[in-house]
Amino acid sequence: MNIYTKTGDSGDTGLFGGPRVSKDHVRIEAYGTVDELSSHLGLAVVEIEWNELRPLLQQIQCDLFSLGAVLASPDPEKSGTNLIGDQHVANLEALIDRFDAELPELTSFVLPGGSKPAASLHLARVVCRRAERRVVSLASVNSIPSTVVPYLNRLGDLLFVLARWANHRLGVSDVPWHPSVD
Repeated sequence: MNIYTKTGDSGDTGLFGGPRVSKDHVRIEAYGTVDELSSHLGLAVVEIEWNELRPLLQQIQCDLFSLGAVLASPDPEKSGTNLIGDQHVANLEALIDRFDAELPELTSFVLPGGSKPAASLHLARVVCRRAERRVVSLASVNSIPSTVVPYLNRLGDLLFVLARWANHRLGVSDVPWHPSVD
């Protein structure tokens, strides 16, 4: 089987269980950004040296693939792709609580950075927030399962906590934001 089909050469693509749409359709933007997020997490995995984070991030990548399937289908219930549920959101909340419990209290806004693993997780976080915005745009014109936006919202929170955790684990301070004064 060839990897190329040539069916998208005219600028459109097929939805799972649905019609063909333009490659710049709001649905394609949504699941494409989720795919981009997964790629950034893949980069974070190779930057991170702790065994407790690698499998966690790889599981999130698997969940994001499932989320992409949800978004790639005009009717996830009918196509059997409604694969992200309340338990996924609850799992993210538990992870946030677990890793945040190890961190010093947050007393200021922080800039992305500190260490290379933290910077990588911060980059994934901002892509996650963009994916969330793209999904909200999709939800304004099409019905999506009610757990999709909360999942991405919690994932963005988790990635922020994990970035701080990575700095803490390495003994590197978060970079505090200091407003410019003229």
